[in-house]
Amino acid sequence: MKTAASSSLTTISSNYQVTVPATARKALGLKLGDVLEATVERGAVVLRPKVVVIHDAFDQQLKRDIEAGLADVKAGRVLGPFDNADDAARAFEQFKKQRRAHARRHHPTRR
Repeated sequence: MKTAASSSLTTISSNYQVTVPATARKALGLKLGDVLEATVERGAVVLRPKVVVIHDAFDQQLKRDIEAGLADVKAGRVLGPFDNADDAARAFEQFKKQRRAHARRHHPTRR
C-alpha cells in the first residue's frame, strides 16, 4: 500500500518498546496483535507488516487433504502403481482419452 510519507516522533520505553504513531497505524491498517518485521536499513529501523502462518491451521488443512487423498485411494480413484515414468505417462494419456470420451457422451454441447 503506497501512501504519502508522513513523520511522527516516538520514544523508546524502558523495555525498548516503541509506540507506532496513530497516523502510521491508520495508513497501514495495523491492528493490535499484528506482527511487524524490524530490519535495519541505511542506519534506520524499518518496520514492515508481516503475515504469520498459523501452523495449527496449516496442520489441520494438511490432515484434511491427506484424509481426502486416502479416501480416493480406498475408493479406487487412482492410477498406478507404475514400474517407471513411461508406464505412468501412458496410463495418464489413456485416462485423459477416457475422460474426453465420457465428456463427449454425457455433455455433447461442451467442447
